[in-house]
Amino acid sequence: MTGPRVETDRLILRPWQRDDFERYAEMFAAPETRHIGGPLLRSDAWRRFLHMPGAWALQGFAMFAVEEKASGRFMGQAGPWQPDGWPGTEVGYALHPEAWGRGYATEACAAAIDWAFDVLGWDEVIHSISPENTASQNVARRLGATNRGRGVFPAPLDAQVIEIWSQTRSDWRARRAEKLV
Repeated sequence: MTGPRVETDRLILRPWQRDDFERYAEMFAAPETRHIGGPLLRSDAWRRFLHMPGAWALQGFAMFAVEEKASGRFMGQAGPWQPDGWPGTEVGYALHPEAWGRGYATEACAAAIDWAFDVLGWDEVIHSISPENTASQNVARRLGATNRGRGVFPAPLDAQVIEIWSQTRSDWRARRAEKLV
């Protein structure tokens, strides 16, 4: 699959490859993925895996595959996500357990937020987060997002309890400028 490539100090956000599936299936087998619809059987992970390349092909954007530069290994997904009926223009992520606690979520999402604002022209970015998912809430805070309260996914996901964390393009750019000074 061809598409954009975004690099950070430690990561490459790139198009999806068939070889990403093994680690993707491992990632979604983890019990901690309960906050994002897992854990999944391998066959269910395969169907979900196909969502991202399909969204790239039909929408022109989706979450990127995240690769660790040092090892070349697939570490997860991060990037823009907006299925039909979604509560907003989201930058989401899911990372393989090997990537947890290393700052990769914040690093990948920051690059993806820049890309969504600069390339897609979005005015706002949201993060749909389970109230129980304190790790993702901490990532959202580090990114500068604030909790707007309860949100609702489209059916059949509408029973899942989520909070919407968000920030505008102008707030994001102001914070980015401050960090560069």
